[in-house]
Amino acid sequence: MSHTILQEMKPFIQKGWEKSQFKDMTAIQSAVIPKIMEGKDVIASSPTGTGKTLAYLLPVLNKIEPENRAVQAVILASSQELVMQIFQELQKWAEGSEIRAASIIGGANIKRQIEKLKKHPHIIAGTPGRMYELIKMKKIKMHEVRTIVLDEGDQLMTFEHLPAVQNIIRSSLADRQVALFSATLSEYAEKEARALMKDAEVVRIQKDEKAGNGKVDHIYFLSEQRDKIKLLEKISRLPSLKALVFMKDIGNINQTHEKLAYEGIDTSILHSELTKDKRKKALKDFRTGNINMLLATDVAARGLDIQGITHVVHFDFPKDIEQYIHRSGRTGRFGAEGTVISLVTRREERELKKYARQLNLKPERKIFYKGKITDENEKRISKQALYSENGTRTGVNPEE
Repeated sequence: MSHTILQEMKPFIQKGWEKSQFKDMTAIQSAVIPKIMEGKDVIASSPTGTGKTLAYLLPVLNKIEPENRAVQAVILASSQELVMQIFQELQKWAEGSEIRAASIIGGANIKRQIEKLKKHPHIIAGTPGRMYELIKMKKIKMHEVRTIVLDEGDQLMTFEHLPAVQNIIRSSLADRQVALFSATLSEYAEKEARALMKDAEVVRIQKDEKAGNGKVDHIYFLSEQRDKIKLLEKISRLPSLKALVFMKDIGNINQTHEKLAYEGIDTSILHSELTKDKRKKALKDFRTGNINMLLATDVAARGLDIQGITHVVHFDFPKDIEQYIHRSGRTGRFGAEGTVISLVTRREERELKKYARQLNLKPERKIFYKGKITDENEKRISKQALYSENGTRTGVNPEE
C-alpha cells in the first residue's frame, strides 16, 4: 500500500522517503494520504508519535505548483514551537523541489514577517492570531489557498483560537480543502471541525503497531504538594535522564527553576511569557542534551517532537484524561522505551487510578531509596538485611 501511494507522488517526495529510510507508512499515513490527495475534507485522530505530520505534509507538498507564486496551502498550529517544528519539516521534505515555505508566529517582529511574505511562499505555517492579522492587513492573500491544515486541531477548536481559525478558513476559496489532525478528539472539537468542512471523513486510529511505539512504564510517587520539588530533585539526578516536566502555572515554573538552580540543578523552562529567542534557546539546549530537564506548560510543549525523551513527569496533575494522554505521549516514541512519572497527592492518586482504568494502564506506586526508584517492599527487605540475626545493626541507614 505504502509504495503504491508513494508512486503517485512527485519524485522529490519519493527521494525524501528513501533518504529518510522509512519502510512502511504508519496506519494514519496509509489511511489519510489518499483522502487528502483526492481533495477530501478529513478529521483524523491518532496517538502521538504515529506520524501525523507527514500524513498531511506529503500530500500538501505534492499538490503545490511551484510555478504559481501564490500561497497555496496554510498549516495552522496553536504554539510557536509547533509552528517552527512544522516549518523545519516542510523545509526538509521540500528539498529538491522549488517549493518555498514561511513561518508566521505571534510575538515575532511583524515587519520582518511582511518581508518574508514578499518572497512569495507557497506554504505558510503559522499561529492563528498573527496569520489573521496579516490577512486583514492584506499581506497574506488567501484567494488561491486550496488546502488548510489544522495541526493539534482540538487545541485550535478552543475558545482562544477558534474565531481566528474560522475567519482564516472563510477568507480562502469556497472549494478549499480542510484537514484536522489531533492525538485526542473531543466531541466538541469534532462538532466545531465539521462545521468548517464539507462532508468530512473521520479517521480514528487507536493504536499503531507500525509506528513502533516503545514500552512505556507508568509509575507514581505519593507526595504533599509542597514536597513535590524534593522528588523532582531526585528525578533530576537519575542516570541518562532526558525529562520533560509538565507544570500548569508559569509562576510556579519560574520558582521551581530558581529553587533547583540553588541546589545546583540546571533546567530549561518553556512557557508563553518568554521571548521567542529564549523559547528557542530552551528547546535547543534540551534537544541537544545540553540540559537534561525541561520545565514546560502544556501549551508550550503541545505537539513537540523531541527525540529521546526518557521521562515525562506530571508535576502538576493533568486537568483531564486527554491532557494525560498528550503529555505521556512525548516519551516512548518510535520504538524507544520511556517512563511516565506522576507526582500525586492522595486526592490526585484517586484521579490517576480512574484515568488508568479508562486507559487500561496499571501505574505502580514507587519510592526513592538510595537515589534509585524502587518499590516499598524492596526497601523493607534491604533494611532488614542491615540487621544481624540477634537484632544488632550492621550498617548505616542508607535512606536519603
